[in-house]
Amino acid sequence: MLLDARDLPEATVLRADVCVIGAGAAGISLALALKDSGHEVVLLEGGGTGDEADSQALYRGEVADARLHSPLDRYRQRRLGGSTTIWGGRCMPMDAIDFERRDYIAHSGWPIRLADLQPFYSAASRLCEAGDAAYTVQEAFGDAPLRPMISGFISEDFSTDGLERFSCPTDFGTRYRRTLETAPAIRLVLHANLTGFEMNEGKTRVVRAQARTLGGRSLTVSAREFVLAAGGLENVRLLLNSPGPSGAGLGNERDVVGRYYMCHVAGTIGALTLAEGHRAWHGYDVSDDGVYCRRRLALTPAAQRRLRAGNFIARLHHPRIPDPVHRTGVLSLLYLARFVIPYEYGKRLYGGEHAAAASTLAHARNVLCDVPAITRFLWHWSWKRTLAERKFPSIIVYPRVERYSLDFHAEQEPNAQSRVTLASEQDELGLRRLRVDWRYTRQDVETVRIALAAFAADVAACGAGRFEYDPHEVEAEMTRYGAYGGHHIGTTRMGDDPASSVVGRDCKVHGLDNLYVGGSSVFPTSSQANPTLTVVALALRLADHLIRRSPAGVSLGCP
Repeated sequence: MLLDARDLPEATVLRADVCVIGAGAAGISLALALKDSGHEVVLLEGGGTGDEADSQALYRGEVADARLHSPLDRYRQRRLGGSTTIWGGRCMPMDAIDFERRDYIAHSGWPIRLADLQPFYSAASRLCEAGDAAYTVQEAFGDAPLRPMISGFISEDFSTDGLERFSCPTDFGTRYRRTLETAPAIRLVLHANLTGFEMNEGKTRVVRAQARTLGGRSLTVSAREFVLAAGGLENVRLLLNSPGPSGAGLGNERDVVGRYYMCHVAGTIGALTLAEGHRAWHGYDVSDDGVYCRRRLALTPAAQRRLRAGNFIARLHHPRIPDPVHRTGVLSLLYLARFVIPYEYGKRLYGGEHAAAASTLAHARNVLCDVPAITRFLWHWSWKRTLAERKFPSIIVYPRVERYSLDFHAEQEPNAQSRVTLASEQDELGLRRLRVDWRYTRQDVETVRIALAAFAADVAACGAGRFEYDPHEVEAEMTRYGAYGGHHIGTTRMGDDPASSVVGRDCKVHGLDNLYVGGSSVFPTSSQANPTLTVVALALRLADHLIRRSPAGVSLGCP
């Protein structure tokens, strides 16, 4: 059933078995997993079904260093579907090493293993519409002949058989709205902004969630279990704005809520020039189930341990767009169109000081000299991206010579001083806004530096070509765009020790009987992987736990 809090009578009270706050990837996945379990679910969403400026404005906040972090109302959406309404669709699971305690990665280690999450990745892949959970070449393509990623490349440090699988990309709000509306056990309430939790007398349980519309109409939800699934930043804001037993915020008796804030470190660097007779394939292969898949270079677990580096992957990439010396019309066209490209994708088209000095005239010359290639690109983009239901995932430009840059994406080390706190300013609902102070560590720099050096050595050793870059540019490049996009990770981390974590292995807040947290904020480490697939898998695992915990429920079992 779909409800709008603006249309409900003042002081309406809804009762449910489970109240879920936030209708993004985590909240919707959790609700869908519970819909046939016998549990009554109320799913609260602060926004509506589309973009609403007044609702989105509730996400505004402060940033300690604007060079290192985007404004807080960017990269996340306060609406049905959450940030899946703007995501790129990239899916891949975490690796076993991501869950291990590593002495060279501070504060690493999960209280669960990959094996605990593995059974839920198949259902997560289906919900994300990324097809089968086949994330290696062998699993997805079997013995089918594929062009090598880099012909003749042999390395003990890097694998090239791992796959990224791409969702449509799927907007969970649009895709699953009808299912949520027609499920008898689910009431989806729009424009219901959580303003606080009411506790029992002993301060051990949440008994009610208070919500309000921007117009001032109040709503109360009484439930047996509560799940906060509002995103890696908003989860923090809602916990800290609820005093809890300590008065410092729910789950924050040890001042851990908001700490260990991670994203990913990413950038584009160097030039890979292949030797004569060697070729590269940096495009997409299509699996039998019609899903776009892309291979990448991945630093192996053995190499990570030996080199004492965090998890690291890289993709072959076209030259950096802002620099017109690439002489590629398509790239220059993108640069000239940067003002009309969405912020989430257009940020990299500016490129800092180097981009500011780039000649608009030189880009225009590139466009004029490369009209046939631009025409082919626009036809392909219109047919395979704009008009297609399953969209071609990204821009692929084939260089005139076998020369590529390296687009890298690396794990960030947990750091207690990288944190999210409350600002003094209040929003229209009376809640204090957020202040973000994102930081990186020397280990983050070393991970990228070590991995790039290993790749350069391996390319040269096997005779496939040469990879040239300036080692002194590594830190500048990995911080050029600051914290990577919408990957808000680690702010309510999972662990067995309440002194260094917020939730336990079942995502329940330490010290409380019935408040859970869903989403990437519970990740103790960031992995190399984009978080959405694992967010969904963890939500399904949490749903399974809630069903098993309730004697009235029927276990989901392993998806």
